[in-house]
Amino acid sequence: MPKASEIKKNAAVEYNGSVYFVKDIERSVPQGRAGGSIYRMRMYDVVTGAKLDESFKDSEMLNLADLTRRPVTLSYIDGEEYNFMDSEDFTMYPLNKDQIEEEAQFITEETQGMQAVVLNDVAVGIDIPTIVELVITETAPAMKGASATSRTKPATLTTGLVVQVPEHIAEGDRIKVNTDECRFTGRAN
Repeated sequence: MPKASEIKKNAAVEYNGSVYFVKDIERSVPQGRAGGSIYRMRMYDVVTGAKLDESFKDSEMLNLADLTRRPVTLSYIDGEEYNFMDSEDFTMYPLNKDQIEEEAQFITEETQGMQAVVLNDVAVGIDIPTIVELVITETAPAMKGASATSRTKPATLTTGLVVQVPEHIAEGDRIKVNTDECRFTGRAN
C-alpha cells in the first residue's frame, strides 16, 4: 500500500468501496503548523465517471486498484464511441468519448504505445504515451528564413487539437506533441 505522496497521475486507487482514476494531483504545504504536505487529488470513478475531490495527508495509506493494462490500437470511431483492439489477442474494447475526453485529442489510428486500462474484462480508460506524433492539417504558410527558435504560430492537428509551433513548420508536417503539457516538442522523423 503506497502513501498518498507516492501516488502518481493516472493511477487507480480503491477508496470508499469504489475504484477511482487519479487525474490531477496538487501538493500543498500548510503554513504555520507542523506536519507534512497535503495532497489534493481529483479522481473519477472508473464505472460511473463521477468526479471526487479529496485531500490526503502525505503519510496516509491508499490501496492501489487491481487493474490490468493491455496494448491496443484504435480500430475505428463510431460516432461518440472509440473502439480499440487488443494488439495481442484482438479483443475489442469500446470506450465512450466522454470517458477518454482528454486522451481523445491525441488519438489517431496511427498512434503507437497506447494501453487500455481494464477492470474485470471491461476497458475503463486509455493510457497514452507522453509523446505522440500528429500531422498538421492547417497552419499559416511556412516563412522562409524563419529560425527554429523564433516566434510561434497556431497549428491545427489531425485530431482538431491546436498547438503553437515555430514559424518554419508547414502544413502536412508530422510533429511530436507532449501529451502532458499539450505542446510542440519537435518534428517527427
